Amino acid sequence: MNLDDLTANQRRVLEHIRDYAAEHGRPPTLREIAEALGFARHSSAQDYVEALVRKGALERSPHRGLRLPSRSRGPAVTMLPLVGRVAAGSPILATENIEGEFGIDASLFRPRPDYFLRVVGLSMRDAGILDGDFIAVHRTNTADDGRIVVARIDEDVTVKTLERRQGRIRLLPANPDFAPIDVDPERTPFAIEGLYVGMIRRT
Repeated sequence: MNLDDLTANQRRVLEHIRDYAAEHGRPPTLREIAEALGFARHSSAQDYVEALVRKGALERSPHRGLRLPSRSRGPAVTMLPLVGRVAAGSPILATENIEGEFGIDASLFRPRPDYFLRVVGLSMRDAGILDGDFIAVHRTNTADDGRIVVARIDEDVTVKTLERRQGRIRLLPANPDFAPIDVDPERTPFAIEGLYVGMIRRT
C-alpha cells in the first residue's frame, strides 16, 4: 500500500492509530480517534477508518478491533486478544470477553502466550500480580505443581498457584488475606485453562 494513495486526513488517522497502538498496546477506539484529531463526529473517524481498511492500510481483527497489517507491525510484534472479566460459564476467548488486542514482542515470554487476561483482585499480590495487571497466558490443560495457572472452577475463572494432594486440588493465593481453594474434581467441575507465563503492568 502506497501512502501517496491516502488523503492528508487519512494519513493523519493512520499515523495516530500507529502511534497509539505502539504506546498503549491496542488501537484506539473511534471515539478516541475523533477526540484526538478534533473531528466533530465519531462517524467522521469511522469514515476514515473504513477508507483505510478498503485501501489495505488497516485490517479488521477477528476480535472485532483494528490492527495494522503485519508488514507494518514488524516481525517481532504479535497481536494477542486481551480478555477482560470472564463471564460466568463462558469460554475465556468468547467474543463477549474480548476487550481488544494487545501487541507484544513475541520473544519476551516462554512458552509462547495465546492471550492476555486482565487481573481482577489482589489474591496474587505477593507473586507480583496486582489488580489491573495483564497476565500473558499459554493455553494448556495441564500444568506442574507449583505453577501459576488460570483455572476454571465450575463457572468461575481464577488465577492461583496449583497444588495437588491425594487426588484433590488446592489453588493457593499469594496473599495471606485470601484462603486457599480446595477442589474435589470428582464433585466439582474443574479445568486448567492456561499457564501464566508473564505479566505486563500498564502505568
